[in-house]
Amino acid sequence: MNIALVTGGSRGIGRATSLLLARQGYRVVVNYRQRVDDAEALVFQIEKEGGRAFSVQADIADEQQVLAMFARIDQAHGHLAALVNNAGVLFTQSRVTGLTAERINRVLTTNVTGTLLCCREAVKRMALPHGKGGAIVNVSSAAARLGAPNEYVDYAASKAAMDAITQGLSLEVAAQGIRVNGVRPGFIYTEMHADGGEPHRVDRLAASIPMQRGGQPEEVAEIIGWLLSDSASYVTGSLIDAAGGR
Repeated sequence: MNIALVTGGSRGIGRATSLLLARQGYRVVVNYRQRVDDAEALVFQIEKEGGRAFSVQADIADEQQVLAMFARIDQAHGHLAALVNNAGVLFTQSRVTGLTAERINRVLTTNVTGTLLCCREAVKRMALPHGKGGAIVNVSSAAARLGAPNEYVDYAASKAAMDAITQGLSLEVAAQGIRVNGVRPGFIYTEMHADGGEPHRVDRLAASIPMQRGGQPEEVAEIIGWLLSDSASYVTGSLIDAAGGR
């Protein structure tokens, strides 16, 4: 059975993606850092719908926890066919003059180092000729293009790095049967905005979006599902914006 690992899979875009991939027939690994109740509730919902899933706790910023997570996946029956690097952190809105080294390093360690560590372990398992190939989708952000001034320049920088990972890794593993693509969501209705101190941020900024509305996690999940599917079999190294025209 094909296995899909979704990091940060217990809420927001990760949750919507986990549900979609389970409905598409994957056995879904729901990674979470601390929201065990949300992760277990999601696994229950997937199984109630007839799908297969299990949850794994791991902070992807910690290499040993990443290794333990992939070791747990190795124990499952199936082939790791898909990785969605969705886990990420941001902190309270701040201008650059208010940033600390601790905050910057936490953002970069999770969003960049964590992504690379998960890519490394996935490639080891997917790459031909020993593996069966696979697909990776990195969940970046429109902030990588726009810079998020006055709010999240550190977060934007980490997502720009994720875009570089997408482009570089896609070339590195293309001949090994692995496709690597990215999606860059814009203002999406997720709980992450509360982490930044403004739960209703999307509503405040909706008028600045050409489509005049924020996006839903399910809309981003549909793009991720397509990029992982055989319908996108000749697509690699691509970045798809899901930002309502912004």
